[in-house]
Amino acid sequence: VQLVESGGGLVQAGGSLRLSCADSGPTFSSYAMGWFRQAPGKEREFVAAISWTGSTSNLAGSVKGRFTISRDNAKNTVYLQMNSLKPEDTAVYYCAGSHRTTAQALLGTALFYDYWGQGTQVTVSS
Repeated sequence: VQLVESGGGLVQAGGSLRLSCADSGPTFSSYAMGWFRQAPGKEREFVAAISWTGSTSNLAGSVKGRFTISRDNAKNTVYLQMNSLKPEDTAVYYCAGSHRTTAQALLGTALFYDYWGQGTQVTVSS
């Protein structure tokens, strides 16, 4: 499993970005995927998670109504669509894969995730 994020960058408040996370391995469709973020001086926090089928997802309260998580198992890719971005969304965003149950993965606990990407920077200017 090798997860590689892309799509980060600098955007003005109110703008949008779509992050992608691609897996080069053959087992992508067998595990749940999540997005986490870490701002400078802060703990890593859960953003969103999606089941291996894509039928179930969970979003952190701070991003509900603004962010959407989706996946395309044919492309071994998970996406995070981020709309109405705010300066407080500024962080390094990480995708992660989990072999736990769907219920565990959707809880958003980092300890339940087994594989991590290197992260992509998202900066939202005011």
